Amino acid sequence: MSSQKNDFWSSPLTRSRITASDVRTPEMLLGYFIGPFGALLSSGIFTSILQNYFTDVLRLDLTFLTTLQLFSTILIVAANLIVGQLIERTKTFAGKARPWILLSALTLSAASVLMFIVPFEGAAKLVWVAIAYNLYYAVAYPIYNTANSTLVPVSTRDSQKRGVLASFTNVAGLGVMGFGSMVFPILVSFALKDNQALWFMVMLAVAVFSALTIYLQFMFTRERVTEEFMASGGKESDGKAAESVSLSAQLKAVASEKMWWIAILFYLVFQWSGAIKNGSMSFFCKWVLDNTFFGSADAWGASQSLLSIMGAIPMALAVVVVVPLCNKFSKRVVVFIGMVIGVAGGLIAGLGNGSIVPVAAGVALKCLGASPAAYVILAMLADVIDHIEFKEGMRTDGLTMSIYSSIMVAGTPICNSIFSAILNVSGYVQDADVALGTAAQSAAVQNAISISYIWVETAAYAVCAVLIFLFTVEKNLPQEQAQIAKRKEREVG
Repeated sequence: MSSQKNDFWSSPLTRSRITASDVRTPEMLLGYFIGPFGALLSSGIFTSILQNYFTDVLRLDLTFLTTLQLFSTILIVAANLIVGQLIERTKTFAGKARPWILLSALTLSAASVLMFIVPFEGAAKLVWVAIAYNLYYAVAYPIYNTANSTLVPVSTRDSQKRGVLASFTNVAGLGVMGFGSMVFPILVSFALKDNQALWFMVMLAVAVFSALTIYLQFMFTRERVTEEFMASGGKESDGKAAESVSLSAQLKAVASEKMWWIAILFYLVFQWSGAIKNGSMSFFCKWVLDNTFFGSADAWGASQSLLSIMGAIPMALAVVVVVPLCNKFSKRVVVFIGMVIGVAGGLIAGLGNGSIVPVAAGVALKCLGASPAAYVILAMLADVIDHIEFKEGMRTDGLTMSIYSSIMVAGTPICNSIFSAILNVSGYVQDADVALGTAAQSAAVQNAISISYIWVETAAYAVCAVLIFLFTVEKNLPQEQAQIAKRKEREVG
């Protein structure tokens, strides 16, 4: 892309520090790990503890929570689709996704603290929470997450390097989930408790950290595929001007591709079952798990941290081998084996009956099995996008990644609303004494929580194993990418 001296994106504060034509270590670490880690940190905390904050700190009515989270899903999906199309139509010296990353440094960090101010009581309190919740999940988060997801497919044509970048991005996501489920519960149970002022101070610090790391991500990323598109005179690989490719044409292109549906359905089942598990984790540790392992029934924060650590260790170890194994045996084979291992781990955890040792062992095995899917899902989608470009002559990055982002972002409110309804129906007692341990909630509540935390995800992994077995897009991808490159050469020549 040619430089423009007076262009906003050419100034020292906005010009990318990445100049290499291939992906190298600084871009991987700063642009695809540290940047996303800081940006997603509030989301990792929310996924683990926000439901507990709403029910046990703000004492919000469960029916209100269910209604809010379900209604918000409509706004979230709409926002992601809109942002995806805005990204698709963005043409700047910085690329099409990176400008939205920069905007997120302000929007995401600001929105992440609003739910922890709550200056009102009564009906006004509910209105404030509803507005703050949607500003985060239906405005700020879709802007960042859709742009962040789009970066992987537009970063490079190299499928193996995209696998590495996708792995770094997903490791960052898992890292914040680990922080939210390991560190934050201990902070809550021993320090924050129900003190809203302390909650606000901690989340304010998180917001500042997020703004700085998002800016870092913006400065250390580059959109090589977008640059390739701009160099071809703004034409798709079939020679058509990009403006002539309508949303309906993009929808038709993706909807007619079986591999696209397999990848999207796989991610939907995988992500939403994980959202159910994450939203119910603190409840499982409070009311089902035998916390006397740590000497006290109210040491649920320590138990949750232990389970999180047991899940994080195998995933951290797997990051070293997942991409090399996928390059050798294919993503399809490695992810399939992982799903089978995950089902085995879920069975062990479920049959543990609340005893911390078998539950922890099962969780560790289940997370080991989940690691290939967690690390390479973005690379799988990027491969599908190239496959569609080969067949249809058009890029569908914005549309595909807006749907991907919708699934990710909507998973938390939808699954939390379902879990809120489950708690309500089963007779959950919001003011129960944690010191009483499992005796504080009925058997019906404990069973509902166990199903949510263990069995839903275990069954989902079995479904995912079937779906990934049918995913064969990698077979002819190198030849398809070579054909795309030849088309580009003819257009430029």
